Amino acid sequence: MKMTINARNMTVSPAVTKRIEKKTMKMERYLLPDTEVQIKMQKGKKDQRIVEITVPMGNNVILRSEATADDNNLFLAIDQALAKIERQIHRHRTKLGKRIRDDAFVPEVPEYIDEEPAVEEGAPKVVRHKTFPVRPMSVEDAAIQMELLGHDFFAFVNIETERTNILYLRKDGDLGLLEPEA
Repeated sequence: MKMTINARNMTVSPAVTKRIEKKTMKMERYLLPDTEVQIKMQKGKKDQRIVEITVPMGNNVILRSEATADDNNLFLAIDQALAKIERQIHRHRTKLGKRIRDDAFVPEVPEYIDEEPAVEEGAPKVVRHKTFPVRPMSVEDAAIQMELLGHDFFAFVNIETERTNILYLRKDGDLGLLEPEA
């Protein structure tokens, strides 16, 4: 397993690096040896620490988690983000079956904290701009990928229609599909 740690607006101490390495090494039992784990940390507003973990697993499958904690709880944010990744792997182990190790699901007592902090909402504004590849896939694969990423929507090219579609999570918990008119 390869690990990349990036920090923005903050300095990562050797103790934090050591803690991250120790915690992510426990993820080795799920991941193949050539899997790259990307860890991004940044200082947010009000001295919050944001930890984002991305694990590209090949064939259009990406695991992603994000956790936020106060200044004194950087380790808590790291633990929460890793716990989210582990839950995603357990939830989608049949879909990920060929991309994870054979001995991945041997029972072990979890050391992670499952609490998620409350998020404050304000007036909506564009705070981030991203580009991403839009890949052809079925609606079912798009639903699985959307859940793996933890997003409320997912843009993809529908294999059946060869047109860009948007899959989104409705308030009632079901999925909606936006298709452009002909």
